[in-house]
Amino acid sequence: MSLLKRIEKGQGVNLAEESEKPKISSLQARRVAPPGVSGKRDTYTDLKTRVQNRLLAELDPTIDVSEVGVVRSTIQELFEQILTEENIVLSRQEKHRLFEQIVAEILGFGPLQSLLEDETITEVMVNGAKNIYIERAGKLHRVPLSFESDEHVMRIIDRIVAPLGRRIDESSPYVDARLQDGSRVNAVIPPISLVGPVLTIRKFFKNPITIEHLIEYGTITPEALQFLKACVEARLNIVISGGTGSGKTTLLNILSQYIPSDERIVTIENAAELRLRQEHVVTLESRPPNIEGRGEVTIRQLVINSLRMRPDRIIVGEIRDDAAIDMLQAMNTGHDGSMTTAHSNSPRDTLARIETMTLMAGLDLPVRAIREQMASALDLIIHQERMRDGSRRIVNITEVAGMEGDIITMTDIFKFEQTGIEDGNIIGRLRPTGLRPKAMWKIESTGIHLPPSIFGIGQRHKY
Repeated sequence: MSLLKRIEKGQGVNLAEESEKPKISSLQARRVAPPGVSGKRDTYTDLKTRVQNRLLAELDPTIDVSEVGVVRSTIQELFEQILTEENIVLSRQEKHRLFEQIVAEILGFGPLQSLLEDETITEVMVNGAKNIYIERAGKLHRVPLSFESDEHVMRIIDRIVAPLGRRIDESSPYVDARLQDGSRVNAVIPPISLVGPVLTIRKFFKNPITIEHLIEYGTITPEALQFLKACVEARLNIVISGGTGSGKTTLLNILSQYIPSDERIVTIENAAELRLRQEHVVTLESRPPNIEGRGEVTIRQLVINSLRMRPDRIIVGEIRDDAAIDMLQAMNTGHDGSMTTAHSNSPRDTLARIETMTLMAGLDLPVRAIREQMASALDLIIHQERMRDGSRRIVNITEVAGMEGDIITMTDIFKFEQTGIEDGNIIGRLRPTGLRPKAMWKIESTGIHLPPSIFGIGQRHKY
């Protein structure tokens, strides 16, 4: 298959017809409109399309597109040659912009490439061809960029999902995927979407967020972090809960750094996002069914299989279905120190959701039996929220204390206290409640001794 077909889905160009097209004059070339302007196709778009099509037609079909530096250098030579042959005169700024956009179309993700390279942008959202939004500092902004058409968006989506062996079409109109750098991708296309192809990319930063960043941003305090570090080292089972975009996976990545390097870790995810620094890590990823409806591998199947892989710890990226029952079983059968995330609105709601997901397994178990399993398996729930000002804060670190009758008892060890709002920013701090966790015996049995001041013992706080 030629490079043209591999990259542009067979949309080639007839060089004989191209040679008959009128040349673009210097004046026309200098009057190109900026990209992202709605309305009729402007001169800039026509120019970009012509040069891009000629480039694709003249590139060596056998060139290895994974060799980005070589391909970019080749494109640069052909680009200059084409501009000379067609008598296209552009300013240095216009030429640079045109070249970078064409390279983005051939090697990258078109109009999204510059957004993905911007370190200040945390999320990119495409609502059809003409509407692109970004999240920066927790706030949404519309950007003056656009795709040429819905087909253009579809080509970019196909470029993302195809290398992963996944597909998206009318029979399977949505897909979860990831970019090469680990950024999470979700795509939805018609007929499910009524506004055209919708693409959502949650970026994975080249320089990952560190513990120091979390403290600097006010997400967590040094005292709470010291406690969580001890919990991970002491092999407590932890669930990180919160809403969409609250930072659950980021926190899971950071806490996983405290797992000793001599332990065997198995990670299970829908789309691999976790980046553990230990050497002995086995990464498993679920798989959707193929076009014939076969070959699906679910999170639950992977959790069950992981038990046969001699793991010391099992980390599940997110529990969202009947895999919850198998995760609880794993935590109760010698795989202490396992961690996962779940969507919920509060620590209490987290337990309710896990209970509901366990019932989805279809097992005829009484509710009390399920709750006893949960109370025995889970030690700690860390709940995060994305605040109104866009900041992400840990608002509860809650211990699952046990059972009283048919109710699971919980104790807040740390709780976020809001003290005010200044210039639209929420002011507050994660404070200890003054209660000592029951699981301290597990922590101390591993030789870790935390000072009472971490829990606010001997201090007074107003709630």
